[in-house]
Amino acid sequence: MKILALECSGLVASVAVAEDDTLLAEYTVNYKKTHSQTLLPMLDEVAKMIELDLQSIDAIAVAGGPGSFTGLRIGSATAKGLGLALDKPLISVPTVDALAWNLYGCEKNICPMMDARRSQVYTGIYTFEGETFVTRRAQEPMAVTEIVDELNQSGREVIFLGDGVPVYREQIRERIKVPYQFAPAHLNRQRASSVAVLAMHYYIEGKMQTAAEHTPEYLRPSQAEREREERLQKER
Repeated sequence: MKILALECSGLVASVAVAEDDTLLAEYTVNYKKTHSQTLLPMLDEVAKMIELDLQSIDAIAVAGGPGSFTGLRIGSATAKGLGLALDKPLISVPTVDALAWNLYGCEKNICPMMDARRSQVYTGIYTFEGETFVTRRAQEPMAVTEIVDELNQSGREVIFLGDGVPVYREQIRERIKVPYQFAPAHLNRQRASSVAVLAMHYYIEGKMQTAAEHTPEYLRPSQAEREREERLQKER
């Protein structure tokens, strides 16, 4: 099984190709450029480096959300375009789940945090029981204080990761009561390789869709939609 994976739901842009239990290539950039500038050139470079025939892939995996509205739209449009052109199925992988998958095998609580602004994060609580990935709280937008309080109630040691950590690090430190760690640099951001590996499990389970069916999962309205709703409420 060969999977092409795209991840641009946050600040990181990442492309990976995995075949069975081998990661053939991964190209990740986290540096001041928009995904519209980086994603397709990265994909082209990866394809050249491993002499990839795109027709040889079995499916295209994409981080399906939540995350940056612009990033998710770019990833979705790219995956849909490739899926339609190649007649390949798409696998939408929940962004926060894939981020937790970076810490495969960890039996502590895993708490990814993506900055959602307004003192909120896209987050969840996960762990591994042996090789089984366990979702203790599914991904959703939450206040930082709320998710930390829930982790305190669990009584379990926790590892935090994601681009929300540097934003809310001091808030976490002030409120957390259980033993905790922050994941190191090579594991603490989104990676297309994690999207690819998790997508293989989805592929086996038949969790696929056509390119035409795919839409990102935003989990909450965009800022423009929220501001419009606020204006309408004031006018009423």
